[in-house]
Formats: sequence, structure tokens, C-alpha cells
Amino acid sequence: MSSIGTGYDLSVSTYSPDGRVFQVEYAAKAVDNSGTAIGLRVQDGVVLAVEKLVQSKLLVPGSNRRIQTVDTHIGVATAGLLADGRHIINRARDEAESYKDLYKAPITGKAIADRVGQYVQAYTLYSSVRPFGSSAIIGTVDKEGPQLFMVEPSGVYWGYHGCAIGKGKQGAKTEIEKLKLSELTVLDAVKEAARIIYTVHDEAKDKEFELELSWITAENRRHQFVPNDIANEAERLAKESLNEQMEDD
Repeated sequence: MSSIGTGYDLSVSTYSPDGRVFQVEYAAKAVDNSGTAIGLRVQDGVVLAVEKLVQSKLLVPGSNRRIQTVDTHIGVATAGLLADGRHIINRARDEAESYKDLYKAPITGKAIADRVGQYVQAYTLYSSVRPFGSSAIIGTVDKEGPQLFMVEPSGVYWGYHGCAIGKGKQGAKTEIEKLKLSELTVLDAVKEAARIIYTVHDEAKDKEFELELSWITAENRRHQFVPNDIANEAERLAKESLNEQMEDD
């Protein structure tokens, strides 16, 4: 009975006999049903990329972005329920502002990941709330250099050299593991990120998507969307690589 959650999945404050919290696992499933998001930490910065699935052709291009700026030096990419991700980002902005007011310095990557993780974890403790159906990849360049963290719906966060969330995460992780991240520049990472997103995109199930790309470089420590000319070139190379793979198959 406990293995399928019967009776033990009605509240997030209830453990199953084998120590599982099913509502948190269901929240993670909501993330797995979303478009893929990846983060790459390289020698001179961090690159974020998202496969934003387009639900309708009537939507305005560029609306409902999955990548947002939290502070001038911090970017966050989310996968899962869009509104939940937006709530997490707004909380992260509040935490960054609070830290700056208190310590008179920009918040570090570790501190923002820890504060967001604690906030998300609080929503797994009480029966009156539900867990966030969203995971967040946090990228920043602080005084210790490029930093990359991922916060899960359980509130757990990890530091990464490269990570992926969403429906294509397994394929994306496999591709990321092949890269020598410590030797790449942000320009190289943008091209690799675009290639990975196009590689894991499922044409059969999801027809249209927008590729979102952003970076934080060690040179200026600002989170910015990748300039259109560089993003378009990365997409062109990604499509060529995908066509070559299909021809080889």
C-alpha cells in the first residue's frame, strides 16, 4: 500500500511507513513534465539555457520567461509550474535585497541558494500548504568566482559544475558530462548549451519551443540575456549539429 502512496499522499505532513513524503515526490514529477533547463559553470562565468515549450501559437514571443534576474549578478532558470517558479524568484529577490541592506554587500551564491532552499523546504512541513512544483537553477559570479546551484522542491540544494532539470534532464546530463567545463569559455558554453537543448528536445511530443539563453561573465559580473547575434549563431550551429546526427542515424 505504502509504495503507491494510498492514504499517505493526502498531506505533505504525513510520512509513509517506509519514510517517504509523497507530495514532495509528486512536486518533483511536475518538474519532470516541464521543458528542460540547464546550467553550465565554466572558467569565466555561468550560462543558463531553457527549452521554453510554446503552448499556443497565439502567445507573444518572449513572454513568460523561464529565466529571470534576481540581482544584478544572479540569474535563475526554473522548470515546473510557471507560477510557482515566479514565486520562488520573487522570494529570491527579497532575500538578495535583505542581505544587501544588512551586510552592505551583494549576496553570495551560497547564501542565496541556502535562503531559497530553506524557504522552499518550509512548504514541505505543514498540511495547510503544498510543496512548490518547481526547481530552480541559480547562477552567479561572486567574490569566489562562478557559482552554480540547483534547488529542488524538497528544499535540498547542491552546488554543480553542470546540471539539468525538466523532461530531458537525463539526456542533458549525459551530454554535459562529456564536456570539459573547466576549459570552456562562456561563448563556447552558449553554443554547447544550445546544442544540448536541441538534442534533448522531443519533436514528436513537443512541436514548438523557444530557446532562452543568459550568462553571467566574470568580466562584468552582470546577469544578461545573450545578445541576439550570438544566440542566433548558437541556434544555427545547434540545428546543423542535430541535422548531422539525424543523417548519421
